[in-house]
Amino acid sequence: MPGTNLTRDEAATRAALLDVSSYDVELDLTTGDKTFGSTTTIAFTCREPGGSTFVDLVDATVHEITLNGAPLDPATAYVDSRIQLDGLAADNQLVVKADCTYSHTGEGLHRFVDPSDDRVYLYSQFEVPDARRVFTTFEQPDLKSVFTFTVTAPEHWKVVSNAPTPEPVATGDGKAVWSFPTTAKMSTYITAIVAGEYHEVLDTYEGKFGTIPLGHYCRQSLVDYMDTEELVKITKQSFEFFEEKFDYPYPFGKYDQLYVPEYNMGAMENAGCVTLRDEYLPRSRQARSFFEFRTSVITHEMAHMWFGDLVTMKWWDDLWLNESFAEWACYWCEAEATEFTDAWTGFANARKQTGYRADQLPSTHPIAADNVDLHAVEVNFDMITYAKGASVLKQLVAWVGLDPFVAGLRQYFKDFAFGNTEFSDLLAALERSSGRELQGWAQEWLQTAGVNTLRPEFALDSDGSYSSFQVLQTASAEQPTLRRHRLGIGLYDEVDGHLVRRDYLEIDVEGASTQVEQLVGVRQPDLLLLNDEDHAYAKIRLDERSLACVTAGLSKLDDSLARALVWGATWDMTRDAEMTASDFVRLVLANIGSETDSWGVTRIPVSAAMAVNFYSAPENRAALRAEWESGLRELMLAAEPGSDHQLTFTRAYAAASHSDTAVADLQGLLDGSFTVEGLAVDQDLRWSLLTALAASGRAGDAEIEAELERDPTIEGKEKAAAARVAQPRLEAKEAGWAAIMDPETPNETSREMVFSIFRFGQEDVVAQFVDKYFDAAETAIDTLGFHKGSVVLEYGFPKQIVAQQQLADRVAEWLDRTSAPLGAQRFAREGRADVLRALAAQALDAGSSTRSGAGAS
Repeated sequence: MPGTNLTRDEAATRAALLDVSSYDVELDLTTGDKTFGSTTTIAFTCREPGGSTFVDLVDATVHEITLNGAPLDPATAYVDSRIQLDGLAADNQLVVKADCTYSHTGEGLHRFVDPSDDRVYLYSQFEVPDARRVFTTFEQPDLKSVFTFTVTAPEHWKVVSNAPTPEPVATGDGKAVWSFPTTAKMSTYITAIVAGEYHEVLDTYEGKFGTIPLGHYCRQSLVDYMDTEELVKITKQSFEFFEEKFDYPYPFGKYDQLYVPEYNMGAMENAGCVTLRDEYLPRSRQARSFFEFRTSVITHEMAHMWFGDLVTMKWWDDLWLNESFAEWACYWCEAEATEFTDAWTGFANARKQTGYRADQLPSTHPIAADNVDLHAVEVNFDMITYAKGASVLKQLVAWVGLDPFVAGLRQYFKDFAFGNTEFSDLLAALERSSGRELQGWAQEWLQTAGVNTLRPEFALDSDGSYSSFQVLQTASAEQPTLRRHRLGIGLYDEVDGHLVRRDYLEIDVEGASTQVEQLVGVRQPDLLLLNDEDHAYAKIRLDERSLACVTAGLSKLDDSLARALVWGATWDMTRDAEMTASDFVRLVLANIGSETDSWGVTRIPVSAAMAVNFYSAPENRAALRAEWESGLRELMLAAEPGSDHQLTFTRAYAAASHSDTAVADLQGLLDGSFTVEGLAVDQDLRWSLLTALAASGRAGDAEIEAELERDPTIEGKEKAAAARVAQPRLEAKEAGWAAIMDPETPNETSREMVFSIFRFGQEDVVAQFVDKYFDAAETAIDTLGFHKGSVVLEYGFPKQIVAQQQLADRVAEWLDRTSAPLGAQRFAREGRADVLRALAAQALDAGSSTRSGAGAS
């Protein structure tokens, strides 16, 4: 539908012509389970009377259109998801009466029936451009307005929106009407409607600027799992932090957080009406990293209330700034205001790694992307926007200083409250507060793509001190920019069995080579760590002595952030074919048991599993898989009973299990004949064990159905779908692929199946889906919608097959001739890049058992 793809130029033309005074939106949620009534009245002014424009409305049956009292024929005025408006007056009123369609893709107004109790739940998701699936809109962020929502719904429901919830008025027929107060001025994409039989818990926050009513909501079947006291505590801690730091009152009156089902993303910053995945209310035991991440999501969305909602980008070119800022601010808040004081270590171990990976894919782009239309926005909504952007802002804060940075933010909020800005407005505020020229920084960091690599080069004199030292900077041939970096350098020595930092210095790196005179005459340490304190966004390399030091005993390094940097460096070296997969796996097995950072414990075994299955040489793989499996079993049994380590290693062991011994362990854990002290085999772990057994061919449909009878929830249905497609039988995968490609399959069920269907160790059966993947690449985004289609094409790429070079060649040939959507081409191109990277790593693993990373001595 070309009419849904609003261009930047069209938006600019419309914004220059119009001001939108108000929206009155009446929604009737009692008309059936397929559609709902939507009547929109828009008051707007036109700077050029007699001019023309259009409004947006998607997937609707339009009954009436009235412009300034004159009827328009829907058959001719409503075409291609737009309503054409001609002959505008200076002051205009548009009324559109329509029936809109409930979604099962997580876009627009999503409708869900809980299989646990048949209760109905609705929620809206409008970012980027989906308010137009629920009511008639001028769908662009710089046409802000005020909104008055009136909702008719079953009288026993809860209905929540951006404004405070009014008392419903019963109509006498089992229905009621909620007439919401008019909102503050905001963009269409952060409006919201959430309705259904939700459980509600109310509270209040008393803060610097007064009282803020709080609400927490979830499905009735999740009431026992909503740890409201903890959620309220985090919310209040975050409010106290942001109100103090931003020195601007929370702008939207009340603050509701609603945990909703089948959600595509982590959460959404709807003004005063935040929606979050209800997987964040776990029914089974989770590791600390889960709760740390949940806290970061809560703080991320709250930061948006100021940065994104109060002050909003003019166009989606500056989407990166919304998300990068909220991402940086959430870790800042977490580390300063919550129990997760080591949040920046978790950022380094997990989130930042996603940015590094994305920045080395052929789809990388500048942080400040050139989003010429909505299709470009969808394609560029990625970890460059989130993780790299936050990393770069972290470096900017280190460069200009936190206090000047915060002072600039405070003035920015005051100057542009309830308005729209461009990045240049924020940059000007930061230049005034810091006294620094930032245009050059913005050019090299925001308008170029790619990640640099920093490595030490040095010479030693006869007593082992540095006689010369420089930091070398390189870039890829495809993204050749060399940048300025604020870089910490740590010197660590082994003292009484611990690696202790002897010295630390900060330097500014610029160009291909930066001399470090401060280190001349300094004794070489056991570990030289570039980017100590993690200010810079760059890959780092370890010199030969440092690599030998951490290989022999990374666990001797007590500082968790320093360890995270070493983990990251060795993983980068493995991915870049500078360290063998076998060596990385052995480094993990030797040191992960004593890792203290929760994200390190959770994420690093995932990287090691990738090294085993994808980066190891085929001829070494069987032995390495056996070593990995047995090592995880030892770690599971050696872990403290009931600890996060024990739970994480058990999950990893289940995923790695392939031998008869391991499979018997899984069967024993599931039926109780094998126990591990302190390990609770709860429902989620049962599904993990059963899925692993299904993947090995030791459990089938009968066992999965039996487990589903034990767990007849939506979570159980989703896990059962994933277990079925994990089986190595062609018939199971064909049925699963058909369901994945069926538009009627709910988005979260489809997602679980995509993550499970193609597995290492099942190479022969996966190979039979290569043709199906390319068929899907031509159509999935159009037939399934962007979110569902993207999940299929990104995570359903059949990289597990044996003939990986042939697969890479096939992708190249397909790209030369396809007319598939750009998003589909992107995911195939990324899959090819992953395969080529793996082939290089496999060659290294085949040719050498050891190889040092970098650095002269």
